[in-house]
Amino acid sequence: MEERLSDLLQNKIGALPHTSGVYLMKDADGAVIYVGKAVDLRKRVQSYFRKRKAISKTDFLVEKICDIDHIRTESEAEALILEAALIKKHKPKYNVDLRDDKSYPFIEITAEEFPRISVVRPRELQPGAVYYGPYTDAHLIREALSILRRIFPFRTCDPFPDKECLDHHMGLCEAPCVKRQSRRDYQQAVRSIRMILDGKKDNLYKTMVKDMEQLSAGRNYEQAAKVRDRLRALGALFSANQDINCFKEAEQLQRALGLPRAPQRIETFDISNTMGQFSVGSMVSFFNGKPDKSNYRRFKIRTVKGIDDFQMIAEVVRRRYSRLKKENRMFPDLIVIDGGKGQLSAAFDALQELGVDVPLIGLAKREEEVFLPGKRGAVALSRHSLALQLLQRCRDEAHRFALNYHRALRAKGMIGHKTCQQAGA
Repeated sequence: MEERLSDLLQNKIGALPHTSGVYLMKDADGAVIYVGKAVDLRKRVQSYFRKRKAISKTDFLVEKICDIDHIRTESEAEALILEAALIKKHKPKYNVDLRDDKSYPFIEITAEEFPRISVVRPRELQPGAVYYGPYTDAHLIREALSILRRIFPFRTCDPFPDKECLDHHMGLCEAPCVKRQSRRDYQQAVRSIRMILDGKKDNLYKTMVKDMEQLSAGRNYEQAAKVRDRLRALGALFSANQDINCFKEAEQLQRALGLPRAPQRIETFDISNTMGQFSVGSMVSFFNGKPDKSNYRRFKIRTVKGIDDFQMIAEVVRRRYSRLKKENRMFPDLIVIDGGKGQLSAAFDALQELGVDVPLIGLAKREEEVFLPGKRGAVALSRHSLALQLLQRCRDEAHRFALNYHRALRAKGMIGHKTCQQAGA
């Protein structure tokens, strides 16, 4: 690497991981001037700063680079989709200037009643169509699109056939041509794909979770299960953030605890009180390894007097899942109790009373031991395992949420007590 690079930039490049991802090059003002993808981030970025025999367009870019950010991904296909979304967002100058006369591929979404989605090299843009790109790797973008098509089936035929084709039997199209899929449902699938291509997958997750819960509340369990399966498929495709692969954490947790499936939604309970006063419970919800704060719940303890954490846990667990059962809502994939065997047993009895069958564990703070109902010993999880790290994040967030609520009630109670004393003085 050339000596003219700043120490900061050299250190940043040297710290880049040997993983797939997207890199964002910035100028002195912090503006993004180029976005690229890579199978190996460090090797790809280093290649920009090697000496070349002749001056090229890349040299003009390199002269402007003052900082580099990166986002790790789990696959090159994911990096390609993220690259396109970031180019659309930042409109970097050099993503345009570095193109040669070669025809680059685009994703085209047509303006039909049932839009076709395909990879094209357009000589002329179709009226009303939406385009994503350009992409530098036609093979890879076709691979990425084929993955999305397995999650959200769509048509590629032109014109409509008279009967369902092989794609329908392979699960790649739901045959709107013969009215097996409504226009509304088809358009929703296309909107979901566009949200992914726009880099709005978090918004898509939330929308789909809401749809799933509404379908379940309406007893439309078959459609709710279909949405759930799509959520899991999306979780497999877009499971990584910059540092932690949440999908791998869930898979590791599934193996360690013998769960029927990798837990996508985890609900965690904790209790907080001061010598039995101002007793509260908390429930935090994690979805795909991240806090889902819209589904957090807090509880004032109603039925337990004095210090009895076991019965307090039983109360909040009973209240939470009796409500979900009454409203016909989806249950989580895993319930975590902050505590040892006593708290776990109380929660298990409460679920048994309700007839709720959901995997349940206890996480004891002192030794970070994991307990299962009916098992004498603890499940051995390495302190460095991704599975334990996921459980710790859930437990710590439940503890924080409960403690904040407890402190708020205690402060309110103390203020009220002082006011009464002053009034009586």
